[in-house]
Amino acid sequence: MSQLIRKRHNVSILLYHIVCPAKYRRVVMNQEVDQVLTTVCMDIARRYEIVFLEIGTDRDHVHFLVQSVPSYSPTKVVRIIKSLTAREILARVPSVKKQLWGGELHLLYFTRILSHTAFY
Repeated sequence: MSQLIRKRHNVSILLYHIVCPAKYRRVVMNQEVDQVLTTVCMDIARRYEIVFLEIGTDRDHVHFLVQSVPSYSPTKVVRIIKSLTAREILARVPSVKKQLWGGELHLLYFTRILSHTAFY
């Protein structure tokens, strides 16, 4: 559940719905990839001011519902998530790299911002 994030000059609930399809819409998401993805996302949450409220995988794309602080732009949030998850999935699950011809996992993304911010 999302909570108010209180900083020195604002109080916010800033939510991002991020959808990342796999390259070429290949069917690469399975139980093993899902477990690695969840582990990596929990590591990201510990390192950055990003809270993962929900993570959902389909066969060829991933949905994230994340909460962050206003000092992180949507582009920065997506860049952090995509780069770290892709690197770890390709390293830990070699079959995904084989299915993508040794290439990248994510190329495109869609972001929808849901927010309530009060400045004082």
